[in-house]
Amino acid sequence: MHLLSYLIFVPLLTALLALFIPARLTHSFRLLTLAANILQVAILFFVFDRYSFQGGYQLIEKLPWISIELGSWGNLQAEYFVALDGLSFPLVALSVCILLIATISSWTIDKNHKGYFILLLILNTAIVGSFCALDFLLFYVFFEFMLLPMYFLIGIWGGPRREYASIKFFLYTLLGSIFILVVIIGLYLSVKTPESGERLVHTFNVLHMQDTGNLIRGASLALDSTYSLGSFSLRHWAFLLIVIGFLIKLPAVPFHTWLPDAHVEAPTPISVILAALLLKFGGYGLLRFAYPIFPDGAVHFGWLIGLMGLVSIIYGALNALASKDLKRLIAYSSVSHMGFVLLGIASATVEGITGAIYQMVSHGIISAMLFILAGVLYDRTNDRLIENYSGLAGKMKSYTGFVLIAFFASMGLPGLAGFMGEVMIFFGAFRSQEINGLVPSWMAITATLGLLLSAGYYLWTIQRMFYGKYAAKNSSIELSDINRREYIMLLPLAIGAILFGVLPQLLLNYINPFSTKFIETWVSFENFIKP
Repeated sequence: MHLLSYLIFVPLLTALLALFIPARLTHSFRLLTLAANILQVAILFFVFDRYSFQGGYQLIEKLPWISIELGSWGNLQAEYFVALDGLSFPLVALSVCILLIATISSWTIDKNHKGYFILLLILNTAIVGSFCALDFLLFYVFFEFMLLPMYFLIGIWGGPRREYASIKFFLYTLLGSIFILVVIIGLYLSVKTPESGERLVHTFNVLHMQDTGNLIRGASLALDSTYSLGSFSLRHWAFLLIVIGFLIKLPAVPFHTWLPDAHVEAPTPISVILAALLLKFGGYGLLRFAYPIFPDGAVHFGWLIGLMGLVSIIYGALNALASKDLKRLIAYSSVSHMGFVLLGIASATVEGITGAIYQMVSHGIISAMLFILAGVLYDRTNDRLIENYSGLAGKMKSYTGFVLIAFFASMGLPGLAGFMGEVMIFFGAFRSQEINGLVPSWMAITATLGLLLSAGYYLWTIQRMFYGKYAAKNSSIELSDINRREYIMLLPLAIGAILFGVLPQLLLNYINPFSTKFIETWVSFENFIKP
């Protein structure tokens, strides 16, 4: 059974079917998208059943896709190559669940339902396909397919400044994609299939790219350490380009400025997808492509990546502390928490890598919950300013309970999902100086300020909005507690935030084999490119 292909393409086939449904049948688009998401969840159960804890790539599907004869340049080959491992499987599972919740959240969309749900289905295929792809060209196609749906979903269904936010998002992400494409071209010119022998066959296979024995020595643009440009080798420059491309997506300071605008203007379901899933491609790209393909560049610039993670942690937290808009506060908290992911990756330790992946999954659950909660309040009042509310706990008891779970989980309170990832990242960061020297201990110590600052802005928000005498700027609106549809969205996320805090081994069983193998391969200096 081609389970991964079904998982990837069911939404796309549903989108094609939706094209033939008259636009006036608005409710049918909701139901059709929901049916596709439910079918994806059912397929995911079969994937769970077939996936083992042993690690390595599983559920592999490989088919010829592109083969072009290029004369003296050899033969270009690209494959439809998808599989899952301990890095991609948790993120694919997260994606399927979050996309189902985003569809339920989209029930309140009030215009152009046909266009909206078709774009949502295309985005679904692009996200799941990107996490599964092990052919770099195939990954890039899926990766680029995310751009247009997100651009239109923000630009058409967003807030008052939606055009500005969507264009800014598109330009930033496109710039990062161009950097990644340059590196893909360089790798294409530099890597051949190991079975090609004397016949030159270029490949986009990521596994071949990670094996330095497949590099073509003396190629005109070969990513070989014997070639240099300025102070760095071409491999170092390639590493910097691909890292910048993925750091824009993460996003890390100073490439983060598109994120708050996109979140503030995007409709609630799109903010959920953006925070819970799209930001994860930054960390995923570093772990899947940048570090394994360019281990020498990762060693050379490891300190810089750690420093950018540290700056993102502190800067994002300070901006969240100064934010007056609830959605902007959550957006800047995402910048801060993704900085922890970057710090864990930079440490290049088993604990740091495991913590970074755990943090990506836990942040996906928590951030989805936070943006849904912000959307619940905005749907009732059309107001997100923190200073315009107080005493909400007396009017919205269930809502307040979910807010407390989400806020404390994001703070990293023990027993909730945000705790384990951050603890393991700190273990890895503190051990990094002793093991490989990539992350100095002062960075790890300074990063703990991020925990203190996150407690500051979350506790201040709780105190300001939920306690004291009830008040709202628009006092004529009678605030109602969360309804059944909102319960359906929030309850699974709350259970996930608690479950992965109390039983972290449920997730660690999948992540640990990948992290251990990743570090064993990465620290083997025999695999590094030598002049």
